[in-house]
This record gives sequence, C-alpha cells and structure tokens, in this order.
Amino acid sequence: MSSPQEIRDDLRKHFDLCQEVLAVVEKEGQTLRRSDNPSLYEFFQVKKTLLPRLNQSLDTLRKHRVQWQKFSLDERARHPDIGMLLRQNQDLTMKIILLDRENEQSLLRRGLVPPRELPSVNRQRPHFVAELYRRQGTS
Repeated sequence: MSSPQEIRDDLRKHFDLCQEVLAVVEKEGQTLRRSDNPSLYEFFQVKKTLLPRLNQSLDTLRKHRVQWQKFSLDERARHPDIGMLLRQNQDLTMKIILLDRENEQSLLRRGLVPPRELPSVNRQRPHFVAELYRRQGTS
C-alpha cells in the first residue's frame, strides 16, 4: 500500500521529469521558429530517452492513484499538498501538450512530417466524437 509520503515523493519526481520535457519542447519550439532549416535530430534523441522514464513515472502514478482513491475522505483531507501537486502536474502536462502541438504544426508547415505520421483531420474538430455519439443515439 502506498503511503501519502510515497505518493507525494513520486508526484514531485514526476513534476521534475515533466519540467525536463517542457524544457525540451520549449527549446524545440524556439528552434522551429528560426528561419534556417535547423537540425531537429537532437530533440528526437532527447525525447526518445525521456519517453521510457515518462512511461515508468506514469505507471507509478497510476498505481498510486488507485491507492489514493482507497483512502477515506478524512485521510485525503489531511494531505492537501497531494491535491496541489496533482493540479500542478496536470497544469504542466497541459502546457507541454499545447506547446508540442504548436511544434507539430510548425513541422507540418515545413513539410517535415512523413505522410504516415500526419495527424488525423478529426483531431482538429473538437466536437467530432460528441457528434458521433449524437448520431449513434438517434439511429
């Protein structure tokens, strides 16, 4: 069983890892804004090494989440810092996703994304899934 201290420590480690990812994504964005054709191989390599660490950290947090939800409301209320750390991690993750999406758009504009890796057109339609459900419900 995970203790609140373990959860807290792993949330902080995950936050630090996400800060590393954010730094890479920000630097990649700055590089993509340059007018010359910079090499992006360095970013690919760094992201490739960060991905296994990120996956392992997420697996750990998933396990903690199950344990955290088993705690009583009183027990959870005694550790408000864990809720704050969860929000900080979520905010940082959203920032990374947005910046990475901007970088992806820059890569697409430059024609640097292979055709098999092009994002789905429906990803640009935020209500696509809701529309599918609506149509399925009326059939």
